[in-house]
Amino acid sequence: MRDEGRRGVRSEHNGSKKKHMTRRQRMRKRRRRLFFIETVLLVLLLGFLYAWLKLGLIHFDKLGLLATNNLDEKTQEMLEGYTTIAFFGVDNRSNGDYESGNSDSIMICNIDNETKQVKIVSVYRDTTLDMDGKRYMYKCNYAYNHGGPKNAIEMLNRNLDLNIQDYVAVDFNALVEAIDAVGGVEITLTQEEIDVINRKGYMGEVASVTDHMDEVVTLTPGTQTVNGVVATAYCRVRYTAGGDYMRAQRQRTVLTQLINKAKSASLTQLNDLIDAVFPKISTSLSMKQLVGLASAIQDYELADSTGFPFAIYQGEWESAGKKVVIPCTLTSNVKELYAYLYGQEDYKPTDTVESISAYIESQTGIHESDALDYGFGTTQTSDNSN
Repeated sequence: MRDEGRRGVRSEHNGSKKKHMTRRQRMRKRRRRLFFIETVLLVLLLGFLYAWLKLGLIHFDKLGLLATNNLDEKTQEMLEGYTTIAFFGVDNRSNGDYESGNSDSIMICNIDNETKQVKIVSVYRDTTLDMDGKRYMYKCNYAYNHGGPKNAIEMLNRNLDLNIQDYVAVDFNALVEAIDAVGGVEITLTQEEIDVINRKGYMGEVASVTDHMDEVVTLTPGTQTVNGVVATAYCRVRYTAGGDYMRAQRQRTVLTQLINKAKSASLTQLNDLIDAVFPKISTSLSMKQLVGLASAIQDYELADSTGFPFAIYQGEWESAGKKVVIPCTLTSNVKELYAYLYGQEDYKPTDTVESISAYIESQTGIHESDALDYGFGTTQTSDNSN
């Protein structure tokens, strides 16, 4: 019994020794823990520094609070669940100048903050809208050329009942560099499109402006992966069947391809993309906003894209720039836009939109029943190849 008792005591004593570390062991463990924490902090610091240096290449442009229509409280609350950004492709033949130039590409990018689903709306550049709130009606790409991004965004807000406060603008060079950085994009070229590209000299002009003459190639019809110069020239084609509607569709096709390629790009490709494109971007988004958007890039899904207006009539209007796209009517198109972007089937446009719509009808004699089917659908659900 005494031996068993002594063994029991010894066992308890041995067990207590296992629970207690020596001072040296505690110091080693503490050093390992501190080393791990320091390593994590160093990685985070380097990552932040990398992002800071890369984002510092972008031209940041603070616009201040931009004017909107008198949206009701319910609509304002609903819009807070989305991030809506205006994208402008500027054709000014002067790379790096974002203060003016016709915005030949006008896109509204709408992100559902909860689901991360993205929808893109191309606004046809020849659409007749109110440029200044005083009934100066003209093609909507006029706004950027006569007031820069601020004027262009406020034009969209005024005519479409949106609350856009931020933009991203790029030029020929940015698009060419971005496409090249991801190894090109896949498009299907028709002989008609190739004839226009060659006749108008689009490929040679883009190559000359962007200093990429080595990317000028002989084009053949069919589905193929093309470089940045060819893809940008393709985006400019409008003198084919479908005119500006098909050009907007081409632009969405290239953008969709670029987004999908960027999402699956290697770290080296992404670094090349950032180095090549960031210096050629102008935006009102803050560095904090860009970091937030970039951190969730893998969660975004391009759900759909379409063109605006949905119901249209193309005709002559001398005071609005001769041949223009007339919304039939602006009011009904804005209702459909809200249904498309936000799922609001019963949206009632503001008095501002109603007034602009009534003015367009009175000046053109074009009403909702005059909308024509030109044989080119505006909605492009097939753009999403995810």
